[in-house]
This record gives sequence, structure tokens and C-alpha cells, in this order.
Amino acid sequence: MRALLTGASGFVGSAVARTLLAAGHEVRVVVRKGSVLANIGDLAVERVEADLLEPASLRGIMTGCDALFHVAADYRLWVPDREVMFRANVDGTRALMEEALAAKVKRVVYTSSVATLGLVPGGVADEQTPVRYSDMIGPYKQSKFRAEEEVRRLISGGLPAVIVNPSTPVGPRDIKPTPTGRLVRDAARGRIPAYVDTGLNIVHVDDVAQGHLLAYTHGRIGERYILGGDNLTLAAILTRIARIAGRRPPSLRLSRHWLWPVAAAAQAYARVHKSATPLVTWDELRMASKYMFFDSAKARRELGYHPRSADDALADAVAWFLATEHARGAKPAAMT
Repeated sequence: MRALLTGASGFVGSAVARTLLAAGHEVRVVVRKGSVLANIGDLAVERVEADLLEPASLRGIMTGCDALFHVAADYRLWVPDREVMFRANVDGTRALMEEALAAKVKRVVYTSSVATLGLVPGGVADEQTPVRYSDMIGPYKQSKFRAEEEVRRLISGGLPAVIVNPSTPVGPRDIKPTPTGRLVRDAARGRIPAYVDTGLNIVHVDDVAQGHLLAYTHGRIGERYILGGDNLTLAAILTRIARIAGRRPPSLRLSRHWLWPVAAAAQAYARVHKSATPLVTWDELRMASKYMFFDSAKARRELGYHPRSADDALADAVAWFLATEHARGAKPAAMT
């Protein structure tokens, strides 16, 4: 199989590239002009230059390919200009899927997110949990919801696509890092002294990548599959990271009530200093008011998906961040 892969220079995309290559497939990766290619510099892949923000650049990039793995997305929880995110995640996805139809690829695996799924208060959600656009908090979730709608619309028109919904991946090569990667990195450094009452589904990024290949091989066209791992409270996640890094876990539980003015000030500062990322945002606090717990039973049953434990995933993530920091010559934070 020859696959076209978007997002290969990123966290999940680079893991998918490695998984495809390890399985003996040929991989053509899409890179943007000026992209940092550290994650794929050692990989035997063909590179083509294109950009989701420039639909004309996508024409012809799938020639000779059997499959499309569309992993690329603008993943930020704070954006000063939401329209740019919608152009990349919604309009770019639509254009790429239309190109896949024109190229007559045999199978498409589209990387959505659990961000597009419904939640069960006090429980665990799955692919069938009811959800509406009005439930989406912030431009990232809203844009991914609309993008998945576009993929579903094109599936009804003959696009041979399977949708995967990763939960919260952690692991090596999170070079940006992602918002979750920043949490792991800062907790490993001992720089998160407190937590709020929320929960996440933690999964190893390499298991998410393997889930993409399984979706290509075994997934049913038009179906969505949650690629998740273990459901953990934030307190439990931080405790595990502290144990791995040899630190004392945070014991101070914060009320979101006291964080709203902090978020307002952080966002105001970020708007003035356009390159800044707020320490915390209103959208993050709104999302943290819910437990984002998910069930991957459908992927286990239909795809043969078997993720490792959250402990293993967090251990690999912490080891990579600390090793990267050491290689850069950064002075580690004092042990506590």
C-alpha cells in the first residue's frame, strides 16, 4: 500500500508514519513550507509540499496512492483568530477529501477527536453518545465537529472513509508540545503545584497510531472508532507523573471559581502580546468542568485495538521530555 499522510511532522502524525513504515507500506508525507521536520528527518518517506490553507496546492498530491491518512489539524486551545483554524480544519479537510474522491483512493482514515463526541455526566461516553454543535466548547472543538460533518457528508457521496477519534495521546516526539504534552512536561518538572477536579482518557500515541492502521485494515466505511486508553482523574494523572519523575504530587485542589479572573487576565495579556499563550483560558476552565471519559470497546471489538496502560504511556512521555530537556542542556528543576 502506498499512503498519503498529512500531519506527519506532528505528534500523532509522526507516530502514524512510523507505524505504516514498520508494517512495510510506502509513505508520502505532506509538509508545509517551513515546517520543522525533526520528527520525520530519519524516516524513508517521500515528501510533497502543500498546505490545507491553500486548496490549490492539494491538487494531484494523491496520484498513485492507495490510501489517505488525514491526521493534520490546527490543534490549539487558544487562538487569536478562529477563522484561520476553521479554514485549516474544516475547509482544508473538505478540499482534501474532495481530492481523495477525485483520485479514487481505496480507503481514507480521517483523524477526528473525542472532542467531537458527547459526554456522559458521571459516566463514560462512546461513539453513540448524543451530541450537538452547541455542546462544543471553543474553536478547536467547533472546527473539528464541522470537519467531521464534512467527512460524513462526503462519505454519503461515495468517499471510502473511516473515522477515528483519538482521546488524549501522550508519549515521545511531542515536540511542540501539545496542550497535554505541556501538562506532562510541566508536571514532570514539578511546576504544577495544584489541580482542578476533572478527568481525561489517557492513551499512548503509538497505540493511537496502531489504531489508524487497524482502521485502514478492519474499519467499516462510515463508522467512527474511539482510540482511547484509561480514564483517570487529573489528580491521578499528576500523581502518576510525580511518581515517575521522583517528585511529590500536588496536594492543593483549586476551585474553578478562583481561576476565572486569572483566565481573563491571561487572555487579555495574550491578546496584547500576540505571540503569548495564556496560562489558562475560559474555554479550558469550561472544558475542565466535565469528566472527559470514553470507552474504546468498539475499536477493541471490531479493529482488534489493544492499548497499553496509562502508566506505560505516561512513563514514556515523561522519559522523552526529560531526555529532550537534558539533551538541550536545560537545568532540571530542583527535586522535591
